[in-house]
Amino acid sequence: MTALVVTLVVVVLVVALLLGLWLAATANRLDRLHVRTDAAWAALDAALARRAVVARAVAAAIRLDDVGADRLRAEAERAEGTPRDEREEAENRLSLQLAAVDRAKLPLALAAELLDAEHRVVIARRVHNDAVRDTLTQRRRRPVRWLKLAGTAPRPEYFEIVEPTLSGESDAGPLPRPSARVLLIDAERRVLLFNGHDPIRPDTRFWFTVGGGVEPGEDLRTAALRELAEETGVKLSDDALVGPVWRRRVAFSFDGRTYDGEEWFFVADLAQEVHVDTSGFTELENDTVDGHKWWTAEELRATEATVYPVQLSTLLPEVLSNPWNGTVRTVR
Repeated sequence: MTALVVTLVVVVLVVALLLGLWLAATANRLDRLHVRTDAAWAALDAALARRAVVARAVAAAIRLDDVGADRLRAEAERAEGTPRDEREEAENRLSLQLAAVDRAKLPLALAAELLDAEHRVVIARRVHNDAVRDTLTQRRRRPVRWLKLAGTAPRPEYFEIVEPTLSGESDAGPLPRPSARVLLIDAERRVLLFNGHDPIRPDTRFWFTVGGGVEPGEDLRTAALRELAEETGVKLSDDALVGPVWRRRVAFSFDGRTYDGEEWFFVADLAQEVHVDTSGFTELENDTVDGHKWWTAEELRATEATVYPVQLSTLLPEVLSNPWNGTVRTVR
C-alpha cells in the first residue's frame, strides 16, 4: 500500500511539474506575442505618421483646383491627431484623398517619396495584422481562456484600412459598395452571425451579420429583405424591418480587391424560434462562409473572436431593449 501511495504521489508531482512547465511556456509565449503585436503597432503608427507628413508636402505642391489641397492637408492632420479607436476611419479618408492626386503633376522626387510611404504602410499593416492574428489564435485556445493566461493584456485588434494602389493602374482603386445588413433577433434575444474568411487569407476568420451588397435599382430595404431571404430563408414584409438604425462606413479588402463600403443596418426582431436555411447562398458564399451561430450580448462581450461591426457587443443591448427613435447612428 505504501509503495502504491508513493507511486501515486510521484505521478501527481510529475503531472503537476509538466503542467506547470506548460503553463509557464504558454504564458511566456503569450507575453512574447503581445510584445510582438505592440512592436508591430508602433511600426505601423510610424509608417502612418510618415505618410501623413508626405501627404502635407503633396498638398503644398499641388494647386487647389486639382484635388483640393486644403482638404488633403486637413485629412492628413486629422489622421495624425485621431485616437486609436477612430484611426481607421481617419486613415481611410486620407487614403481616398491621396488616391485622387494626379501623381504625374508632382515633382518626381515627391511622387517617389509618396509611393515609398504608401509601400511602408502596406508592409507595416500586414505585419501588424499577422501579429494580431497569431496572438488572437493563442488567446482563443480553451486552456488559455479558462486559466486566464493572457492576464490583463488588452485584446489586440486588426487594423483594417484600404491598401493604396501601388501599381499605378487607374482602375484598381477602392470600389464603392453600398450594402444592407440585418440584425436578425430570435425569441431568446440573440443575434444571428455568420462566420467566414477571405479567400486569400483562409486562416483569418471573422463573424458578421446577415446582409450584402445593394444591387442596381434596389433601395436599401428591398436589398435587406432579399439578402435576408437568400442567406437565412426568412422572408419578411417591408414593415417587419426597423430602420436603418445604424450606418457604418468601412474600407476593407476581400479576395484581393479593395472596397469603400457603406453599410446600413436594419433590425428584424422576430421574437420566435428561427430555422436558418442557407440553401440560397451564392457559390462565393458557400466557399467563404464556414457556419453560423446565434449570439447573446453577453457572449459577444466575452468573445476573443473578431466580430463586425466591432461595436456590436456594446450597442446590441440598446437595440434589444429600446424602441427605435428614428435616428440613424454611426457605428464602427
